[in-house]
Amino acid sequence: MARDPDPTIDELWQEFHDVVNMTGEELRRWLLTDASGPDVFTPRPDLGVAGTGRQVVRILDKRRMDLTSDDVETMRGVVGTVRDLLAEPEPHDDAWRHRLMSLGHDPLRPV
Repeated sequence: MARDPDPTIDELWQEFHDVVNMTGEELRRWLLTDASGPDVFTPRPDLGVAGTGRQVVRILDKRRMDLTSDDVETMRGVVGTVRDLLAEPEPHDDAWRHRLMSLGHDPLRPV
């Protein structure tokens, strides 16, 4: 990405970090559990398992200035998906929480 400040990207960066309330390490641990579903990391992370959760971990490990266009696309998708899931009517069950947590948002975490 260009190193010039982009207010749109800066705003997205902030929104992303507002909805992703788990740290990279917390999300890594979550993705290693069986409960996290298809985004689970394998015992050998070098196998390149794809998944939005894994992309979120990579973004959390980056500085804003190191974002790629793929990162920006992922961030937009995560912000939209988390907001959509949070807006869903009840029931907010374990499966709902697991979907959110696989994107880096723990809905039970205090604000």
